[in-house]
Amino acid sequence: MKRYALGTFSAGDGARFAGLVVDDRVAPLAQAAASVGDRSFNDSTTVLSLLDAWDDNQPKLARIVDAMSVDGVRWYALRELHTHPAIDLPRQIFCTGANYRKHVVDLTVDAKVGPEGLNDAELRRWAENMMDERVANGEPYVFTKPVSAVSGAFDPLVLPPTTTKPDWELELAVVIGRGGYMIDREHALDHVAGYAIVNDISARDLIPRTDYKMLGTDWLRSKGQPGFLPLGPYLVPKQFVSDPHRLSMRLIVSGQTMQDETTADMLFGIERQIEYISRYARLLPGDIICTGSPAGNGTHYGRFLRDGDVMEGEIEGLGRQRQVCIAHHHE
Repeated sequence: MKRYALGTFSAGDGARFAGLVVDDRVAPLAQAAASVGDRSFNDSTTVLSLLDAWDDNQPKLARIVDAMSVDGVRWYALRELHTHPAIDLPRQIFCTGANYRKHVVDLTVDAKVGPEGLNDAELRRWAENMMDERVANGEPYVFTKPVSAVSGAFDPLVLPPTTTKPDWELELAVVIGRGGYMIDREHALDHVAGYAIVNDISARDLIPRTDYKMLGTDWLRSKGQPGFLPLGPYLVPKQFVSDPHRLSMRLIVSGQTMQDETTADMLFGIERQIEYISRYARLLPGDIICTGSPAGNGTHYGRFLRDGDVMEGEIEGLGRQRQVCIAHHHE
């Protein structure tokens, strides 16, 4: 089976189209299908509509990619196209917080959260033991993010005037291709269509609610602003990702490497996240699960995004993102 990915693109001022990405070139899906006599897809087909019947569509897509000819389709170089969110737009967005061991340990040590009187080394060991206990007996911590936060992988990130501490969180996104409720972890990956890159941008200074301390965190204002979830550049079907728990991840801000870890540092794996989320919410085709961010956020460095910064994020086998940060200007 020839490797391919799916994305949402447009050429010039033209309409958006679902595209097949093969060897860093893009073919409109409707044209590719027609070139091999498959009339299942047309110009109105979207990546979301493909996910709605993923179990049926995935074999068709594989046959089209294997059979299509170079001459019968208009091929684009990626640089010729505008890359929209890979799924335009997801149905539901779930985010698993504090899900990477070193990330949580670093935050614990940086904030001096723990028993009094411990030095940094002792506090680190205490936090590591706490993570072991959490994995053994705890559950994932999950919140939702509005779909309106989604943006393209190369769209500029407009820094809102409401925050002075915009931060990055490179994450592996799981894309759901088969809905379900009360899914057990043994069958969880059967519900996965594929994987993509997201960056869960967060306004650190807007997370705590000092006016309602008993309510704790405010994820709407801290994570829900426009452009706070670059998604893509494309969706890679799961059969082309040999082990989603062994992928390298790297994020660079203005030439400086900030995050350089692997998905092996996850506390709760993808199966456990799907099991937990579906215990309380029905998963739908086209949902995405943001599986947590590794160590190296701006909070750890005391360095946050500012006007003119360039973020470049990549996850092994899933492509790369690039965003230029722009200060918000009132109209």
